[in-house]
Amino acid sequence: MNAVSRPVSEIIKNRDVEEPKKRSREDWRKAKELEEARKAGNAPAAVDEDGKDINPHLPQYISSAPWYFGAKTATLKHQRPQPDRQKKFSQISDDYVRGLKDSVCVRYRKGACENCGAMTHDKKNCLERPRKVGAKYSQDGFAPDEVLPPKLMLDYDGKRDRWNGYDPTNYQTIVDEFSKVEEAKRQLKEEKLKQDYMSGETNQTKEGNADVDIDDDDDEEKYADNADMPGTKVDSKQRITVRNLRIREDTAKYLRNLDPNSAYYDPKTRAMRDNPYKTTGLNPEELNYAGDNFVRYTGDTSKHSQTQLFAWQAYEKGVEVNLLAEPTKAELLHQEFQIKKEEVKDSIKGGIVEKYGGEEHLEALPKELIFAQTEDYVEYSRQGQIIKGNEKVIVRSKYEEDVYINNHTSVWGSYWSDFRWGYKCCHSFIKNSYCTGNVGREAIKEASAPTLLEEKIEKLESSQSGQESSDSKATSVHGKKKKKKKDKKQKKKERKHNSSSSSDSEDEKERKLKKALKAEENHQKEADKLLAMDERKRPYNSMYEVKAPTEEEMEAYFIKRQRQDDPMAGFL
Repeated sequence: MNAVSRPVSEIIKNRDVEEPKKRSREDWRKAKELEEARKAGNAPAAVDEDGKDINPHLPQYISSAPWYFGAKTATLKHQRPQPDRQKKFSQISDDYVRGLKDSVCVRYRKGACENCGAMTHDKKNCLERPRKVGAKYSQDGFAPDEVLPPKLMLDYDGKRDRWNGYDPTNYQTIVDEFSKVEEAKRQLKEEKLKQDYMSGETNQTKEGNADVDIDDDDDEEKYADNADMPGTKVDSKQRITVRNLRIREDTAKYLRNLDPNSAYYDPKTRAMRDNPYKTTGLNPEELNYAGDNFVRYTGDTSKHSQTQLFAWQAYEKGVEVNLLAEPTKAELLHQEFQIKKEEVKDSIKGGIVEKYGGEEHLEALPKELIFAQTEDYVEYSRQGQIIKGNEKVIVRSKYEEDVYINNHTSVWGSYWSDFRWGYKCCHSFIKNSYCTGNVGREAIKEASAPTLLEEKIEKLESSQSGQESSDSKATSVHGKKKKKKKDKKQKKKERKHNSSSSSDSEDEKERKLKKALKAEENHQKEADKLLAMDERKRPYNSMYEVKAPTEEEMEAYFIKRQRQDDPMAGFL
């Protein structure tokens, strides 16, 4: 040690000792060369007083000992834990025992648990079931005391020891079980060898057989086949293990619905806020994933939003409340507000009932009657047939069913013709009419036929002409017959011309109606398509031609119109 770096106390202590000779320039050069050789590995490292090597690459502020350490030679003792400064930690052998004590008391002790009678805890911390009469008063059924662990002073590793408190003797049961299994395997193998020897089979005949039993050599493969580890596939035949680092069990959000018009997926935040199955008509509660917004607005989120809204409204009316600064106060005020609101609603409801009556209609029936809960046991087979029990009764509606009035065999509304409803049994369009059956149907058919109408017109005209001929005596019988024949021919020509023209006009009208029906279907499809689109992508219809609809277009609209309140709309 250099005299300059030595403290004064050490200089005074060692003043009688001969001062060491100062180093010359050659000594400093040799020391420097030795240090470089040690760093390069050409010279052995320095050894401390304990015989341990000193790393030559250590910096000087680590290798040089402080002056108060009193080191005479090169050493690293000052970098190691000092025995006089180390704390006394508990050893591994100083362990504690878990469980209960063997001794059980027969009398109640003062300060023990009033419930079970154990001395190591009180009634508040008792883990037994609360007794009807505690051990303090029954003086019976005292529980044994627990073994309290000592307060051990553990070091850093002792606090994190996962096997702390484990009894190694418990592992003996596992060793015994394994030895029993191995002994059973050995006995089975001996019996098998004896049977093979008695039957005369050799190893060559075994190799030719395809059904060769697997011995202990294939135990690893046998266990590996039964292993169920996600992301790992084991092929016991080729003795390889394929590990997939990614567990492909969850479906990516962008693969939920491949329709480009479905819910938008943000790749940057990996978020899909809307429901991808919105167009399918499924209930969001039944789906595995219904969008991030559905998850966001479930649970206590809506409750928190209501409390926040209440806090804002209360602050506007002069109440000093803030949900973030004083959440407890805001919650209590919100609960008090809800209670007062329910009281006001009950008072208003009671006033209305007191004034107008009808309190008996507000009393709800029991749940057993509302949901029709029964204890009837019904057992079904795989094909859906009833094995035990009675068949479930079909629930009918509150309206009357299969009730036919006025001798009708069908209900009103089962027949439709010329934009009118009627009965299917008699084709009558009068609701309270009496059923006439097939006779009424034939009469309506004949009345609607054009030939019968024309014959009736001819009879009326002939009767009128006969009256005129009887009144006019001046005309001759021959002239009258001739004129009558001429009139008949003329009428036949007119009827023929009118029928042909009317048939042409009906064909033209039917053709126009079909065209209008097709146009109305296309219009409804286009409307449904526009309603299903996002409103931000929906086109404008400012170039739509405005004109009055034709008669055929109005008829097509009435035919294709959806009647939500019509009970027979589903049968059209």
